[in-house]
Amino acid sequence: MTKPKIRVLIVDDSASVRQIMTSILGEDPDIEIMGTAADPFAAARRLQNELPDVIVLDIEMPRMDGLTFLRKIMAQHPIPVVICSAATEQGSQQAFEALEAGAVDIVPKPRVDTRQALLEASGRLRDAVKSAARARVRPRAARRPMIEKKLTADAIIPPPVETRTRPTTERIVCIGASTGGTEALADVLEALPADSPGILIVQHMPPGFTAAFARRLDGLCAIRVKEAEDGEVVQAGCAYIAPGARHMLLQRMGVRYHIAIKEGPPVSRHRPSVDVLFRSAAQHAGPNALGVIMTGMGDDGARGLLEMRKLGAATRAQNEESCVVFGMPKEAIALGAAEKVLPLDQIPREILKWHHAGHAAAAH
Repeated sequence: MTKPKIRVLIVDDSASVRQIMTSILGEDPDIEIMGTAADPFAAARRLQNELPDVIVLDIEMPRMDGLTFLRKIMAQHPIPVVICSAATEQGSQQAFEALEAGAVDIVPKPRVDTRQALLEASGRLRDAVKSAARARVRPRAARRPMIEKKLTADAIIPPPVETRTRPTTERIVCIGASTGGTEALADVLEALPADSPGILIVQHMPPGFTAAFARRLDGLCAIRVKEAEDGEVVQAGCAYIAPGARHMLLQRMGVRYHIAIKEGPPVSRHRPSVDVLFRSAAQHAGPNALGVIMTGMGDDGARGLLEMRKLGAATRAQNEESCVVFGMPKEAIALGAAEKVLPLDQIPREILKWHHAGHAAAAH
């Protein structure tokens, strides 16, 4: 039986952009262009007759902006939406408003030389549409303000060796997420108290977004949240977001953990890569680490989480029901990398339970 194609509605006020996107997406055998619309009102009329699998939506449009239309879609009839807009360049506030409103992914569209930029981002756009088609989107309530060779973590850090980890009472949490992760991470971090263990996070994001993402979370959470810097010491009560387009590794000097930020090729087709972070945690923290893999497309982090478990770390995966995309956790579970599979709302409690158990063990 032939697999049904992903039907896409393109909403953009530029006729040339609609034409380019139609060409780019239409070249993929798994995608079919259901139609195009020059503004949200035209799109709404189209939606009265038939529903697409995915909407690709601009933000800056006449008569009604894309964010307003996105909120209406998510409140009335949720459909996976990929934002492709110049208004989301460099981690703008509009980008995070779109994610909060329910957008599955964001593909920045530079204001200059848009045609060439879209052509260069064609693979990214097609991947975003395919990922969105698999996403679970739910009604949103108002809430808080060319295919490359698929490299493994060997490209950045040697495989971990099973050696005895030096005793320490300092514990570390490493979290990996992708599609759907921005809101899932907010849910987890907001639930943690100020005395939580140090947390290292890889969230797949383009350059320029991670600093603004960290600032947004910092304003919501009791713990401090910041974009990670090369060489800084990991502090309790602080979460560190890997900067876009660079890998983040955990290192150890004496009994203190440090962060290393490195250039290098994409691993599991991502930079930063969850596999790289998890491998470094396996190597330098071993049983003093907790690895958590959350919602996301693909398999980045699955092998790294297994390496963590083999070297004594505690490992957890988000369950299917609470994931926007059950890709990364599914792959980790299939490898036997996750000791426990938990719904999103139980992950903060699990982090604290693991942290307090470590302190109790160290006291005896």
